[in-house]
Amino acid sequence: MKRPFSSQESKQLLRQYTEQLKTLRWVEGLQNEKRDEIERTVNGMLGENAIELLKQIPIDNINRKKQRIRVKTLKNAHYHTIGDLVGASQQQLSRINGISPEMAWQIRNEVREFWQEAVTGGKVRLNADHKDAASTKLVLELTQYRKSLPYIEACQSLLTRYETDVEKELKNLRHGTNRLIWFFTSRENKEKAVQAYQYLTQLAQEDYGKKIQENAEALGNLLRMTPEQAWEFFEEDPIALITTLERVVPNVIDHTDAAYGLPEQLAQDIEQESLEEEGLLCTLRRYQEQGVKYILHQKKVLLGDEMGLGKTIQAIAVMVSLKNKGATHFMVVAPASVLTNWCREIAKHSRLTAFSIHGDMKMTAWEEWIRKGGVAVTTYETIRGLRVPENFSFSLLVVDEAHYVKNPEAQRTKNVKALSRYADRLLFMTGTALENKVDEMIMIIGMLQPKIAHEIQRMGTVSSAPQFREAIAPVYYRRKREDVLRELPELIQNEEWCTLLPQEKTVYEQTVLENASYMTVRRVSWNIEDPEQSSKARRMKEIIQEAEEEGRKVLVFSFFLDTLKKVRKMLGDRCLPEIDGSVPVPQRQKIIDAFHAAPAGTVLAAQIQTAGTGLNIQSASVVIICEPQLKPSTENQAISRAYRMGQSRNVLVYRLLCENTIDEKIEKLLEEKQRIFDAFADKSVAAQEDVEVDKKTMSHLIQEEADRIQAERSA
Repeated sequence: MKRPFSSQESKQLLRQYTEQLKTLRWVEGLQNEKRDEIERTVNGMLGENAIELLKQIPIDNINRKKQRIRVKTLKNAHYHTIGDLVGASQQQLSRINGISPEMAWQIRNEVREFWQEAVTGGKVRLNADHKDAASTKLVLELTQYRKSLPYIEACQSLLTRYETDVEKELKNLRHGTNRLIWFFTSRENKEKAVQAYQYLTQLAQEDYGKKIQENAEALGNLLRMTPEQAWEFFEEDPIALITTLERVVPNVIDHTDAAYGLPEQLAQDIEQESLEEEGLLCTLRRYQEQGVKYILHQKKVLLGDEMGLGKTIQAIAVMVSLKNKGATHFMVVAPASVLTNWCREIAKHSRLTAFSIHGDMKMTAWEEWIRKGGVAVTTYETIRGLRVPENFSFSLLVVDEAHYVKNPEAQRTKNVKALSRYADRLLFMTGTALENKVDEMIMIIGMLQPKIAHEIQRMGTVSSAPQFREAIAPVYYRRKREDVLRELPELIQNEEWCTLLPQEKTVYEQTVLENASYMTVRRVSWNIEDPEQSSKARRMKEIIQEAEEEGRKVLVFSFFLDTLKKVRKMLGDRCLPEIDGSVPVPQRQKIIDAFHAAPAGTVLAAQIQTAGTGLNIQSASVVIICEPQLKPSTENQAISRAYRMGQSRNVLVYRLLCENTIDEKIEKLLEEKQRIFDAFADKSVAAQEDVEVDKKTMSHLIQEEADRIQAERSA
């Protein structure tokens, strides 16, 4: 049988495919190699952190089990902390006069226990403001690993599909690589060699080799990535790398308690709940998976996670999972200010179709949603005019900012109640439930689980807080940021005390003595025409300049629209149009998008009561608050726009305050009220009353200010 190809052609094909298989196997091993690198780096960081921690523990603690180790002898040998002993061997310790070999062995055992406890309890935190060598190494490894996965998976797919066949055909082809071998080869093996040559040639034409080369080259480029490029990726999408780290090295960031506060039996039941993620276009954090399973398992619940923990993402994941199990229709009711954001988040994070049921075309969109299915996103005001067809039901009703329906007599509460009758499942969401009075909490729970509401109505007291929490666990789930976002950068809060300049002092004192309204008095330092004569304005400009030099963007919050207009006029082009209640939601989102795309030093000014809910502005890492608010929660909500999951930098908060003014009195009073509030809130899931400075109290404070000013003038 004549050979239809030359020895050179067969040898070339053999070399080509052998190299390609070698490349595929290298790529396959690369995944484990990169994971091992990450684990080694993390262990090194945990070890360094453990040493630093142990250096803070006095050597006296070596006798915590009362073993009678000679501490004074160790101190004389210059061992003053547990950390000092970490590198000391048993042999070294036994050379110390007064330390026997047995005691040296005992010391080493104790140090090992301290070390293990420190490492086991250690956590890794990545922060773009702290780019030390170890963090940089880890960020580079995580970025390379995460970005390489699509190429690795593509090569693994090729290897799985073709490896066996290619190896078999290469073996058959060897019969045709030499004329002498060909001459002595049986006809059957010659036919196999010809078929092998034809198969491998055809495979080459199907871009088998090209795909391998492209993926290998892409991986090669990734392995040449610079640390600077890795940090850029981290700042763009920190969640991606944090999630990757959690999956490669579990528990190094996240809380080790997967239940996050749920009773043991309930947590076990929820853990068995099926979660179908096909069609979800984001990766859930561990605590978010737990939240989604809780919602799916319990069916009618109130999710009270603190702001910044991704309640919206969890709601979307619930809808995706239900859709994968056959559900078709879902509905979201939210304040008008976040309607656009909901539609964008649904489109960004899932393959679900969102219908905006709002405005002139609301009825058209409503009817289309009923016909096609998907997610109807509407507002509290709009649902009053919607008519649900007879015998129609939908799978899930999500009620965002559920504290809006705490008043049973309010029309929107009645509208939500009426709509909920058509829903198989209910998900109420709020990040501010701890501020509600107990009876308001019971009212909300009563719309979800009447039986539980009836139970807790009899125990709504401080003394029964533990029983209260256990009773509402099947319907109310709340996690705090410090419990689940271990990787979140620091929140650094600064009180910027300014001294009134002569002109603004005159204006302030005159305002107080004229018995002006408390709203006018609160505008201290902002109620003069020339910003150059405002101590707060001067300090604001300094902060913004520092922010620009550090590559940061700035959020400016004020209760007063006229203050924001002065800020914008003062800052000129570096300040985007201010956001207030009169700005339509679509325009508001355009301003935020422009802010995300803007350079460092850009300022976004917003009314604190308007921008305090529903907006995600992680691209800002500096927050300036122009005057003290009358409720700490108002400030906390605003700060949470920037200090939330996805933030890669420390968030710097500056509260502009003027000494010897009403600012001082408001701050002092709020601090006292907050201490009382926290003492209760830490023990229960609902506070008895809001922390707030009311009008009557403000009148007293202003009178105190007037008396002080009069006394100073009389002195």
